[in-house]
Amino acid sequence: MKPAQVIIAGGGIGGLSLALSLHQAGIRGCVYEAVRDPLPLGVGINLQPSAVRELTELGLGDSLAHIGIGTRRLNLCNKIGQLIHSEPRGLAAGYRWPQISIHRGELQSVLLRAARERIGDGNIRTGAKLRSFEQRGESVRARFSDGESGSERVEEADILVGADGIHSAVRRQVYPDEGEPRFAHQILWRAAVEAEPFLDGQTIVIAGHFDQRIIVYPIRKVAGGKLLTNWICQMTVPGQAQLPENWNRRVEKEKVLSAFERWRFPWLDFPTLIERSPSIFEFPLVDRDPVPAWSFGRVTLLGDAAHPMQPVGGQAGSQAILDARTLARALIETVDPVAALKRYDAERRPTMNDLILRNRNLGPEAAMQLVEERAPNGFARIEDVISRHELDAIVKSFSAAAGLDVESVNHRPSYLVASARIIPTSPF
Repeated sequence: MKPAQVIIAGGGIGGLSLALSLHQAGIRGCVYEAVRDPLPLGVGINLQPSAVRELTELGLGDSLAHIGIGTRRLNLCNKIGQLIHSEPRGLAAGYRWPQISIHRGELQSVLLRAARERIGDGNIRTGAKLRSFEQRGESVRARFSDGESGSERVEEADILVGADGIHSAVRRQVYPDEGEPRFAHQILWRAAVEAEPFLDGQTIVIAGHFDQRIIVYPIRKVAGGKLLTNWICQMTVPGQAQLPENWNRRVEKEKVLSAFERWRFPWLDFPTLIERSPSIFEFPLVDRDPVPAWSFGRVTLLGDAAHPMQPVGGQAGSQAILDARTLARALIETVDPVAALKRYDAERRPTMNDLILRNRNLGPEAAMQLVEERAPNGFARIEDVISRHELDAIVKSFSAAAGLDVESVNHRPSYLVASARIIPTSPF
């Protein structure tokens, strides 16, 4: 039987992770990315140990460790900075792989560089936007258009994977009546700024409650002992019309300061971070409802195209990487491509559908909302507000549902390493 050939629509974290995984598995993949010249844009992202394990098994662990920060602790606090819950993360929690906080654009650059080296430039085609597809017998025909010239080309392969984000053209064709993403009536402001380390320099802090909260963590060492620090503000905006989803929409810092000017804590002066930030970006909090299927014959979805979720618990990018590894394993262990895509769907979709809904309810951050409701003016002892048992139940329930518990990550078999082999990198 001839080797499978895979069209990957989308060259983001999920699409490039899939291309690298397919290459490791001996399967030819070709990436089609709508952007002509992918740039290292964005701000921070957290890679969970489960995802770092997979990228390490792709040979990228050292590169990630060099340019990111090994996160060792997560602190949940109330809106006046009092500690609600603290837990070790990554290596400090007993994982065999670290949790890495990293600049999204730099992660993208690592993946893109590795993909170009391994599968060849001819198999990464930029400026190619997917318009439609059709399945014919034992193949899929995908129609792409050039963003500049408008010219079209049709490509054919055994499988099409839609890794083309929350506005996926593949998802739109299989769910034509779905409509626009679901707006949660919250907005996010994000930036990255060079700053002095706070706490131990390796801690993620989430402070506040459902309607107003901040997330702060370092993502890279810079000169003079400072750290490039990623921060996010999230707040409810009842009645506001949905903003366009533009990751590069800038906002004046005065708008953010007016909402968070009092968020000064003994361990962090948050308004100063806002004031020093060179650029602040604004976008709406959106996701999509879970769907009953990802795979349709020889076509499937991956990453944000399959499970666009709210950015709670640092899951979206990490889960896209796990999608890619799971799909590649299904393709090498299942002879029939259609059956392989069904297997991938059955393994990943139920967990991700559950995670979408959990994230809408704040995931592990739900403890912060309980504390706000019970002690809005602060507390003398956290034990008087919420019990250790209740805290642990909230946090551990999310970790288990997301496959993040130490036992699962450390001791499950590798997806691909045992069967990895190398094939020529010429385009199909």
